[in-house]
Amino acid sequence: MRAARYYGKEDIRIVKDVERPQCGDGQVKIEPAFVGICGTDLHEFLGGPNFCPTTPHPVTKESVPVTIGHEFSGIIKELGKGLESSGLKVGQKIAVQPTIYCAQCGACKNGAENACLNGGFIGLSGGGGGLSDEVVVPAEACLPLPDNVDLDIGALVEPLAVAWHAVDASPIASIKDPKCIVFGGGPIGLAVVQVLLARGAKTVICVEVAKRRQEFAKAFGAHHVIDPTKHDVVTTALEICGGVQPPDLAFDCAGVPQTLETACKVVKSRGTVVNVAIWEKSVPFNPNWLVFREANYKAVLGYQKKDFQGVIDALAAGKIKPAEMITSKITMDRLVDDGYWALIKEKDKHVKILVDVRAGA
Repeated sequence: MRAARYYGKEDIRIVKDVERPQCGDGQVKIEPAFVGICGTDLHEFLGGPNFCPTTPHPVTKESVPVTIGHEFSGIIKELGKGLESSGLKVGQKIAVQPTIYCAQCGACKNGAENACLNGGFIGLSGGGGGLSDEVVVPAEACLPLPDNVDLDIGALVEPLAVAWHAVDASPIASIKDPKCIVFGGGPIGLAVVQVLLARGAKTVICVEVAKRRQEFAKAFGAHHVIDPTKHDVVTTALEICGGVQPPDLAFDCAGVPQTLETACKVVKSRGTVVNVAIWEKSVPFNPNWLVFREANYKAVLGYQKKDFQGVIDALAAGKIKPAEMITSKITMDRLVDDGYWALIKEKDKHVKILVDVRAGA
């Protein structure tokens, strides 16, 4: 079968003789439909391997080359033994939660399998991937999509679940008319904007430098957009919030040194900064930015199954309408040129590029 395989830095190949996976007990065979390309994929392409294992992964036992594609939707082709009462059925549309975890380490035993010490992702760490004609995944990784949620939208559930997890980890549920500020207008920042609105935020501010991404933020419902090159973020955010209480919550989705400092300084006393970004290297940090506000700093990673289900329920109810996040659809044979390089060279023009796996097969 066809599969996109990662061999190393700037080396992704469409291979046509990959062995088809066998569906074992408790497993589901999926025909992938749409696959999103995300920032992690780009980091692997430009500077990896990072997530892609160079020695056998502790759970999948695979190492590069590995099949890629971790943000994907598909259709069930086959059910393994033991799934008769699972509610899953052949022909069903599903989104795949690609979390790989060992179920044995301290993090897993603490209910934090998203932070598994031996963890990874289907489509990065072995175990197949969405950029293939078929992939076999554990049944618990399959979340049915409602009739009114199409397969292309299903491929957006994964990045939206990152945002859902971040918002859910904040104290938003205990705040009346929450005022929030989001740093970064990339795919995850825009997802956080949408989830905040779905979760009842009354004021959502986005901080973004790039003009096109500022436009995306407005299109997805941000009430205010601040260009930090033209306005002081702390002062402007306070004015937007009424001049007395600054934002309750700040979400750092940009992951650059300046946003870390500004996020800590922009929140109200006893407010919360939620770190959503992944940092590539150490950055300066002064605890007094939080100390003088008695503010909280909350780190989050990935998602859990409840976050996937929360997103799917919100999509079904029309509380999140992310279709405009899809800025391009390509075929698998154009993966590198029209997918990876397009996002690298023209990142401000795109939010999410989807690969239509079945097109041109």
